[in-house]
Amino acid sequence: MHDQFPHPDNLVYLNHAAVGPWPKCTRDAVTQFANENTAQGAADYPKWTLLENTLRERLAWLINTDSTDSIALLKSTSEALSVIAYGLEWDTGDNIVLSSQEFPSNRIVWESLKHLGVEIRIVDFTESDNPENALIAATDHRTRLLTSSSIHYASGLCMRLEQLGEHCRAHNILFCVDAIQSLGAFAFDVSAVHADFVVADGHKWMLGPEGLALFYCHERLLDKLKLHQYGWHMVQHAGDYDRQDWQPAANAKRFECGSPNMLGAHALHASLGLLQSEGFPKISDNIIKNTSYLIENIKNISGSQLHSWSSPERPSGIINFSIENINNAALHRYLVENRVICALRGSGIRFSPHYYHSNTQLELAMEVLKKGVGKLR
Repeated sequence: MHDQFPHPDNLVYLNHAAVGPWPKCTRDAVTQFANENTAQGAADYPKWTLLENTLRERLAWLINTDSTDSIALLKSTSEALSVIAYGLEWDTGDNIVLSSQEFPSNRIVWESLKHLGVEIRIVDFTESDNPENALIAATDHRTRLLTSSSIHYASGLCMRLEQLGEHCRAHNILFCVDAIQSLGAFAFDVSAVHADFVVADGHKWMLGPEGLALFYCHERLLDKLKLHQYGWHMVQHAGDYDRQDWQPAANAKRFECGSPNMLGAHALHASLGLLQSEGFPKISDNIIKNTSYLIENIKNISGSQLHSWSSPERPSGIINFSIENINNAALHRYLVENRVICALRGSGIRFSPHYYHSNTQLELAMEVLKKGVGKLR
């Protein structure tokens, strides 16, 4: 096993699409931060601020953008999506296009706009060979925004974001990407996909803590989002406490109204440092190798049914499956009780391995799965 993930020999963690484990370097960074607080409080706060700035640079690397001016550090994907939804000015008759496969965070916030006269167009492309075309077909001259996950949380469907982004850019439609199921697992290029907004918590594939999320807003849209939260931290001259005249920061810090989550910043900074040192495509290649191994072995189980996309052209770290005549909840409970940590999502059980898993671990997971199937049949 990778020495950054010293899990017990009898545990296989296949739940990175839910909440990922911290690597040792992240634990050490949080411990050091806690010890420093205990010993001297915030005596070295300027040093913490420098680390926060480096975190922004690492997030910029993660989405392949040169500037940190478009990056804000918010609490969650849901908060970031809410900043967008209630920052934009809507007209009665505007519509928003999204998939029926979206996680509730990327659905509920848009549905909450119905009282403003905004139409929510939810596209079911379950039976479609080209989900991008299905989404595009639902747009028209009144479509204001199209939102899509980069990889869907239950099915593992990897969307061709470039196709969606090109359509949106050509038709003056805002394009929002929920990238929580790909950032940290696969390379992402915000310019190549023509994204106006990118949102993602750090606690899944980025291997960071809950409570800290990336919010990317294209620079041309920074002052187009109406602000609803105000405070000392979001102004142009933050730190000049005696200043009476103020204006929102010119960059994405305008969306950060109050004191930063310094504990979370230290943790996510360390986690991204590990990913940066490992690099892409090594991480994504290993994830594809691990998912391919699990898929092939699951296929060999009598009565198995795959509910996830496994095309090489649509890489994903998510596998969703069920076994004929076996209750999903019962099989999931057996797996978790026997230390194969996974999730019950969509039509079946979801495995989501990361890059660091060894063959021995994956073999153990399959042994437990086969024993569970035999016991429950």
